[in-house]
Amino acid sequence: MAIRNIRLDGDDVLRKECKPIEKMTGRLQMLIDDMYETMYEANGVGLAAPQVGILKRLVVIDIGEGDPLTLINPVIVQADGEQEGEEGCLSLPGLQGTVVRPNHVICKALDENMEEITVEGEGLLARAICHELDHLDGILYKDKTLDGLYSVEQPKDN
Repeated sequence: MAIRNIRLDGDDVLRKECKPIEKMTGRLQMLIDDMYETMYEANGVGLAAPQVGILKRLVVIDIGEGDPLTLINPVIVQADGEQEGEEGCLSLPGLQGTVVRPNHVICKALDENMEEITVEGEGLLARAICHELDHLDGILYKDKTLDGLYSVEQPKDN
C-alpha cells in the first residue's frame, strides 16, 4: 500500500466526470488499498478516486461506525429528508462550508468482489455518500455551500 497525493482544488481532474469500472483487477485492488491508506493518513472520512487523480467511479468511506465502505460504480437510488451541516474536503484543506444534503439515502453499488450491494445511510453516512458521489461527477461541495467557504484552523502535529 502507498499513500497517494491528494489533488487540490484547481486541479482539472477534480472537475471531470469519472468512467465506470468494468472488472476487478490487481491494479484496482491496489488503488482501493491505497485510497484507504491515504484517507486514514489525512484523517478523512471519505475519498473519491478523482481526488487521487484516477477518473474511475470509485469511493471509499469510513465514518468510524463499523465496516468501511468500498463503493464501485455507486448510484443513489433514493434520497429523502434534509440536513444542514458543515462540510470539509481533503481537496480543500483548511476550509469548510455549510451544505444542505438529504438526511437519508439508499445507494446501490458494487463491492470489492464486484457483487451488487445496497447501502442505506442516515445523518453523517448519508452526507458522506452524497459528498463522495458528487466527486465522481466533477462536483465539489463548495459548489453547494449556502454562504461560501470559510477558513478553519488546522490541527497541529505533535
